Amino acid sequence: MITKINNMIRRAATVCCGVAAAAAPLTSCSDFLEIEPLNEIVLDNFWNEKADVDGIIAGCYSGLQDDGLVRRMIIWGEARSENIGAGLNSTNDVNLMNVLNENIMATNAYTTWDGFYNIINRCNTVIKYAPQVAASDPSYTDSELKANIAEMVALRSLCYFYLIRTFRDVPYSTEAFTDDNQTFDLPATKFEQVLDSLIGDLERVKGQAVKYYPTTQPLYQTGRITQDAIHAMLCEMYLWKKDYDKCIYYADQVIASKKAMAEEIQAMGGGSGRLIGGSSSSGTSAFERTNGFPLVSEQMMSGYYGNAYNTLFGADVESERAEARQEIIFQLVFKDDPSGNSMPANSAVNVFYGNFSVDRGYLAPSDYVIDDIAKESGRTIFADRNKNIDARLYENCNSRAKAISKYVTTSVIIQAAGTASSPTATGYGSRYSDGNNGSNWVIYRLSDIMLLKAEALAQQLREGSDAETIAYNTPILAQAFSLVNAVNKRAVCQATLQDTLVATDYNTKAQMEELVLQERQRELMFEGKRWYDLVRRSQRDGNTQTLVNAALRKVTTGGSLIQNKLTKMDAIYWPYNNDEIKVNKNLVQNPAFSSGEDGNYQKTN
Repeated sequence: MITKINNMIRRAATVCCGVAAAAAPLTSCSDFLEIEPLNEIVLDNFWNEKADVDGIIAGCYSGLQDDGLVRRMIIWGEARSENIGAGLNSTNDVNLMNVLNENIMATNAYTTWDGFYNIINRCNTVIKYAPQVAASDPSYTDSELKANIAEMVALRSLCYFYLIRTFRDVPYSTEAFTDDNQTFDLPATKFEQVLDSLIGDLERVKGQAVKYYPTTQPLYQTGRITQDAIHAMLCEMYLWKKDYDKCIYYADQVIASKKAMAEEIQAMGGGSGRLIGGSSSSGTSAFERTNGFPLVSEQMMSGYYGNAYNTLFGADVESERAEARQEIIFQLVFKDDPSGNSMPANSAVNVFYGNFSVDRGYLAPSDYVIDDIAKESGRTIFADRNKNIDARLYENCNSRAKAISKYVTTSVIIQAAGTASSPTATGYGSRYSDGNNGSNWVIYRLSDIMLLKAEALAQQLREGSDAETIAYNTPILAQAFSLVNAVNKRAVCQATLQDTLVATDYNTKAQMEELVLQERQRELMFEGKRWYDLVRRSQRDGNTQTLVNAALRKVTTGGSLIQNKLTKMDAIYWPYNNDEIKVNKNLVQNPAFSSGEDGNYQKTN
């Protein structure tokens, strides 16, 4: 049964703690991120001490780890894009098949949003009651209170950001719903109003969040909200708002912070003794290959690559945690030990992307992606110059098995042949066993933020070829290209690097804009980003042409129907679930979608 939003909100009368040993102080990652749920705790018997606050905060993170939420992060962000096609046994999930076929109705189970609203209300509840705990518990300091509130504001904002990018206008409230006498039937607030509110909230609390967690808590820096995570959120939100100066400002804040962290990691000898900063085997300076940006090196030793994948997406081992901190900003942490019971496994990736028992999950790379990899020339995703030498060819997909590799395999090793005309040899580590996927789900990492900055820079370019326009554009083009080129060069499997992107190929706003969009697709494939990138492009352009062209690339039949549908701006968002429409008299359906029960369905008072 689909949970209705107002029924979900009413559950806040009892607060789901969602953590084990809530009364214990949070002194290590096992106390906070490696948790199991408790039963519901009655509100009247709660909010007496700091441990109560810690418990609800932990419950917010465990809520984000929920299988249903991660499935929606994948489906909302990827499944309608050209990246994704049907995998094995996908017909077992009729709702998923309808999404893949762009046949989405208001009865589709993936249009439900109660999991996000559940977390939103938990966050609101902490924000409401934490101050009274601080007033009664002397061990709960003012700085801890402010940091906790900043954390909850950020998690609430992240949930709303997922909702507005998916549905556009959504019910919005910063009030904690704890009483049946409160009004639950909230009308949808406009996208722009919600976005402005989220930005305002994050601006207000950004300085109160934790900047660095101690090294004794290795998963905290990436598994909990930090100042870097808030800056990353502001960077992206300002890009959606079309405030490009602010987007660039917050990208620079993240880049500077990560560079300082990477330099500290290098000074300590790195996480694993491998190449850390993108320096080459010839001993050139750190981060030279990545234009000075502190991306994790792809090279693990002379002639072998795959370190970036293993660090960011592979098995989460202690030796790689320090190295990962220089690039990962915020991620959902899952069980990395199949024999352990302290944390949940990433069951959404296990089912959707595959496992040891099933090469392909319910989802797979689309035929368009697989065919593009196989082409000798005329590629539209991976540039012809990158043929066989772009590590992401192998890290994103196993083209022989026509399967997704990212998040599914514990490691990748690529032996570079050194030329684009000669294939590389690739070795994959074991795939996670069925039911035991331990891959962390990355929400923000540095390369993502660098490319968001490049996108903002591209939007500051002017059209025209006169001398004044060229003089204005030249330094901006150089900045944007340096960012994209750094991400691209990191992935090149050559000890002696030959640039695979040429700056003179991107001299106009349109060319740079397209380069950034392509690089984001290459770099962030299967990370829940592609559809949102296309929606943002449509919002900015005022039309859906780029999105339609992308969506049609994976279509073999019915293309004209999909094209006609997606030409409407309303249709690039999702419908409200039909049950929500029925119980909330103030919620009006997206006009591009039917209820699935009655095409002439009218709201009744």
